[in-house]
Amino acid sequence: MAEQINSAAGDTTGSGAKRWSFWPSILRWIPTSTDRIIASEKRLLSLVRTPYTQEQVNIGTGPPGSKVRWFRSVSNEPRSINTVTFDSKEGSPTLVMVHGYGASQGFFFLNFDALAKHFKVIAIDQLGWGGSSRPDFTCRSTEETEDWFIDSLEEWRKAKNLSSFILLGHSFGGYVAAKYALKHPEHVQQLILVGPAGFSSETEHMSERMTQFRATWKGAVLNQLWESNFTPMKLIRGLGPWGPNLVRRYTNARFTDLTEESSGLLSDYIYHTLAAKPSGELCLKYIFSFGAFAKSPLLYRAPDWKVPTAFIYGHQDWMNYRGAQQARKNMKVPCEIIRVPQAGHFVFMENTSAFHSAVLYACRRFISPQKDSDSLPEGLVSV
Repeated sequence: MAEQINSAAGDTTGSGAKRWSFWPSILRWIPTSTDRIIASEKRLLSLVRTPYTQEQVNIGTGPPGSKVRWFRSVSNEPRSINTVTFDSKEGSPTLVMVHGYGASQGFFFLNFDALAKHFKVIAIDQLGWGGSSRPDFTCRSTEETEDWFIDSLEEWRKAKNLSSFILLGHSFGGYVAAKYALKHPEHVQQLILVGPAGFSSETEHMSERMTQFRATWKGAVLNQLWESNFTPMKLIRGLGPWGPNLVRRYTNARFTDLTEESSGLLSDYIYHTLAAKPSGELCLKYIFSFGAFAKSPLLYRAPDWKVPTAFIYGHQDWMNYRGAQQARKNMKVPCEIIRVPQAGHFVFMENTSAFHSAVLYACRRFISPQKDSDSLPEGLVSV
């Protein structure tokens, strides 16, 4: 494929990773660096036929007037957002894609070709993830943590000079996308939330069950791990040179429909993005309580919604679409909820063609404004 790699890519390593590069990788306990993340990304995206440009977009040290510099870091170095932009037809609507927790933009590698036929596709690594800068995570509240992601996305938008765009977010990325649209609705033409986190609230019944579970020894241990901000990435780092094998086994078991080549490249990419310096991953306990219930549920913000929204869920998605149904009752903007067959939480990897149909349907007024038909593509279910 044809790609253009911005010269800034070589400068994304950061001082820590540059020190690592002095030592042969075989001598490192954690054999990764930001340079290796970008290299593994390039190998994974070699499977994509559409030409693209990769760049590091400078977002400064923090938004003007913010109480938090990304974020109370001892370093005044500018931060950057790793960004890939795919070639498209002139005049195509812009689609910005935001990955979920534990992922990076390369997870959408099976979707770029199909979507680039209709959109100017831009995919990013959120601050603290993938090939983006990884500042020390010093947020200590839900509000600060949300600002970490929302404000960095807004500074990225300014740097890219985007006035308006379609915003797609998956899982935790859906939570961030929704919170961004609530704060900056003037820049979002359409919101697409794919298996979004944060819509369901903890009911009294669920709260009682969680209290009972915490009283068990297993619940007490898991609750302590949650409150101590233990993440799966810490396990991968702790395994050192055995970490890649664990990730490879997970990838092979989780994404069974991938070819051997795709699975190998994705596994390599996942390892390097997860084993790098902890940063954005430490958001978890500030956004969600034990049991993965949002501390600031999006359900309660439904009356404030100002952007037309489409929800997309796999039929076997562990994220419950009923939270979106509840939210829709209080929304004053168009809202659709679409379920995709033969797919779970990673619907965009598990049933790519149906996922693409769902996205195109959600964006029909931008890509086919002359068509009057609102009929849902075959196989998709509206709920």
